Amino acid sequence: MLLIFQLGVFVGFNKAKFSFGWGDNYHKTFGGPRDGFLRDFEGKDFAGGHGTPGAIIKIDNNQIIIKDPRGMEKNVSITDKTVIKKGMADLKLGDLKIEDRLVIIGSPRDDGSIDAQLIRIFDPNNMPPPPPDMLKFKGRF
Repeated sequence: MLLIFQLGVFVGFNKAKFSFGWGDNYHKTFGGPRDGFLRDFEGKDFAGGHGTPGAIIKIDNNQIIIKDPRGMEKNVSITDKTVIKKGMADLKLGDLKIEDRLVIIGSPRDDGSIDAQLIRIFDPNNMPPPPPDMLKFKGRF
């Protein structure tokens, strides 16, 4: 019985450790609210719901570095399984250029970098409109 109890403690500890690390690294990678959740309901401090947006500032082998709208630099790892799209067209790593505007969907690593699963490149001539300023709508809901 002691062995089963120790196994249960071991599994529980590792599950808790993973959950804690995932939350910590998710916020480092995807830029969650500075003060944590449930603090700022004005909408100005929440992470984008669709991944990490930004512009490419450096391309090096299978790594790119992007600068997000807040000015933070993010390291992104690209593998053979990473899907890169511009509109309906499939692209390769060699097709990416400095200053391309994009959104990265992926998994955070322990070091704060991102393993990209999907990269969506935006056409600068056909950019979506900016999101509404939530401060204008404060108190109207």
